Amino acid sequence: MLRVLIVEDEEIIRRGLLCTIDWAGMGCIVVGDAPDGRTGLELLRTEHPDVVLTDIRMPRMDGIEMAECARAEGILPKLVFLTSYAEFGYAKKAVRLQAADYLLKPVDEAELSALMQRLIAAGTGGRMGITEGIDWRRYFEDETLNPYVRHAMERIQHDYREKLSIELLAEEAGVSASYLSRKFKEAAGQTFLEMLTRERLQNAIAQLSSGKYRVYEVAEENGFGDYKNFCTVFKKYMKCSPRTFLQQTRGTAPQQGEE
Repeated sequence: MLRVLIVEDEEIIRRGLLCTIDWAGMGCIVVGDAPDGRTGLELLRTEHPDVVLTDIRMPRMDGIEMAECARAEGILPKLVFLTSYAEFGYAKKAVRLQAADYLLKPVDEAELSALMQRLIAAGTGGRMGITEGIDWRRYFEDETLNPYVRHAMERIQHDYREKLSIELLAEEAGVSASYLSRKFKEAAGQTFLEMLTRERLQNAIAQLSSGKYRVYEVAEENGFGDYKNFCTVFKKYMKCSPRTFLQQTRGTAPQQGEE
């Protein structure tokens, strides 16, 4: 089941989404709702949803600020912005914040269902999940976390741009690579390389979405080494090339040299 969080300040709309939508029929479950971005951010930290449906303009903290804070903390899930016709142009810009899509209010259930199915399909296909923000706080606040695994995770979080390997970190910790690899998988539910790739891709996508970097620059700055390797890894997990991603994000053809 896809875990969904709803953040919407208009109570009528929020209650309508909660009470009139057949979430279970879509393969989803609502794990919480909030009337503003600040409360929404707190729920993101505790509920770890797969998707957040959020209004853009809200009191105390708007949807974009909430998303930016969640991204900084490494807990940003898939984003779906809820918007009115008056905010349509603003919503198109907001999609650049790695949003999966945006829906016009009042939300059409058929359109919502189709979007959820696309997200579910993307998840099973490998695109959703690999680029979700890693919840570092959840790991580091666990007092039972293996100290060698903790060291490896800290290196990923802070040094993902460097050449890292399970063998190198095992040597740093004074344990065998097979031991560290096994303990890492037990604690994280994924391999060291998978988590390292997630961290690199998450930051690479943020840079590509900003429109300030060329593909080769993103490759170099996020530890992928050469341009060709970055394109191979990107296409494997994102199911499209960096060039296609740039087209989808900007809504324009890429400039020369951005392939």
